Amino acid sequence: MIHRNSRATYGASRIHAELRAIDIRCGKKRVARLMRHASLSGCLRGLKMRLTHRLAFQQAAAPDFVGRNFATEAPDKLWVADITYVRSREGVLYLAFILYACSRRVVGWSMATHLRTELVVDALQMAIARRKPAPELVHH
Repeated sequence: MIHRNSRATYGASRIHAELRAIDIRCGKKRVARLMRHASLSGCLRGLKMRLTHRLAFQQAAAPDFVGRNFATEAPDKLWVADITYVRSREGVLYLAFILYACSRRVVGWSMATHLRTELVVDALQMAIARRKPAPELVHH
């Protein structure tokens, strides 16, 4: 009844709050379980995450020169890089970073609200400016 009166927008938390307001005592997990059993769900609002993935028409991945072995004892031989996202109240921030494999130290990083090329290029430029790498260095 509460779910229907809310035009199917209320989820378990809001329905639990409505039940508490009319002096019906039950747990929030029980409400969620009963809603799942009845195939009821609330309306999802807010930011919808877009996932990145490799499309079929794009180029093949670059060769793996390190053989997935990221442990190195020699200095200035290997940098590893990655991109991740951080959710915040303001939205999503993307973080590109480069790690110096020998010491696991971050040598370059960049944050932005987009996933354009500049994000990675800025992180790489910072790493090059800070470390001045040797010509034989592998950036993975």
